[in-house]
Amino acid sequence: MADTLSADALDLIFREARSYNDWLDQPVSDDEIHAIYELLKMAPTSANMQPARIVWAKSPEAKAKLADCASDGNKDKITSAPVVAIIGYDIDFHEELPWLFPHTDAKSWFDGDEDGRKEGAFRNSSLQGAYLMIAARALGLDCGPMSGFDSEAVDKAFFADQPRHRSNFICAIGHGDPKSIFDRSPRPDFDKFNRID
Repeated sequence: MADTLSADALDLIFREARSYNDWLDQPVSDDEIHAIYELLKMAPTSANMQPARIVWAKSPEAKAKLADCASDGNKDKITSAPVVAIIGYDIDFHEELPWLFPHTDAKSWFDGDEDGRKEGAFRNSSLQGAYLMIAARALGLDCGPMSGFDSEAVDKAFFADQPRHRSNFICAIGHGDPKSIFDRSPRPDFDKFNRID
């Protein structure tokens, strides 16, 4: 049986972690970005499909371009963050399966089924985006995940050279400013939304 994380580690990743709206003036290094990816890539996806395609908007120009695609309420959250990850996905992820999942001909499962690929890519890139947030928190960083953007505009701005890539959601990353959050919203007890059959 695997060892469990300490209570402090679980607090860091889950119980005390918050979604931040503004950021302290502390950078996120390229080494930290690489460290996030090195963790998130190890987490499971269906048939190891790894469909996420991530653009790390770090320069002021990239963040301004992304903010131009966002709702008014998200513009400052984007431009003030040290880095914003655009979690996208590749509709043609199956082309990579021969080396990502070499145990069988998994590519043939998705050939000719674009709707199935879109569904699988969206679902599994969502998982990878969640892993990204867990990894960032585990490394001592804070996150601010967001919808509230024009996905077609983001695709045109950041994936124009990869027309089979689509944006899923975005996530600001840095050291959160505690002044930018309100009291934690309620979380339901187990019996509210769960059952064990």
